[in-house]
Amino acid sequence: MRACARLAVAAIWAALAAAPASAQSPATAKQLVLGSTTSVENSGLLGRILPRFTALTSIEVRVVAQGTGQALATAARGDVDLVLVHDPEAEQRFMADGHGLDRHEIAWNDFVLVGPASDPAHVGGGHDAAAALRAIWTARAPFVARGDGSGTSARERQLWRATGLDPATASGGWYRDIGGGMGAALNAAAAMDAYTLSDRGTWLAFGNPRGLRILVEGGPNLINRYDVILLAPGKRPPASDEAARRLADWLSSTDGQSAIGGYTVAGQQLFHPSAAAVP
Repeated sequence: MRACARLAVAAIWAALAAAPASAQSPATAKQLVLGSTTSVENSGLLGRILPRFTALTSIEVRVVAQGTGQALATAARGDVDLVLVHDPEAEQRFMADGHGLDRHEIAWNDFVLVGPASDPAHVGGGHDAAAALRAIWTARAPFVARGDGSGTSARERQLWRATGLDPATASGGWYRDIGGGMGAALNAAAAMDAYTLSDRGTWLAFGNPRGLRILVEGGPNLINRYDVILLAPGKRPPASDEAARRLADWLSSTDGQSAIGGYTVAGQQLFHPSAAAVP
């Protein structure tokens, strides 16, 4: 998966390098690459709002969608112009290591614990995801983990730590680490009548696959924050830095926030605008 992601980034930059010189002005590149978490891409949000930014600025945005850990690693190498991710702990390390310049929250939604309607662990209707995971452990009910370094995978690990249990040591084969994206995890959970943790946006965009249900939602440990990070100077050419700054500023602007908040699927709002500086 990582090799494919690197090839995708290389292909994008090869295409940009082949573009005519008129594609750039001296001050601002007319194309940029956004490293994005898979949830904002798979949910359809970026496909809806980025054309609006392009119409305003004439800057075309290419998206490389990866798990948050991979997206930050790609940004640390300077292979994208900015990142939009959702793992606060990993983001703090990225900033502390000197890879990022500015970090702003631009939206939030929440994680949901989904599972089969039969609910063998009897967690339905709850709001405490850590307590639900403890019940799933006790019942040895099937659970699908992404295990791909994504923000969702990171939140799942945080929730397990809160239980004091380590599913990696569990016996019985009920805990399945698939090392895949959110769509793959939802499909695997549906096929196995298993539980899994999903961001709400991707869950809604996938249309409740094959009988899974939201069983736990609404708890404070399920808030899912999305941050945009500009890279430290020297990672990208100055013209690309300026284009990246314009996109970050637009995402935090009244117009960008309206675009984020106005995106719905089946009449439900997937992301809540929340532009704010993040320490």
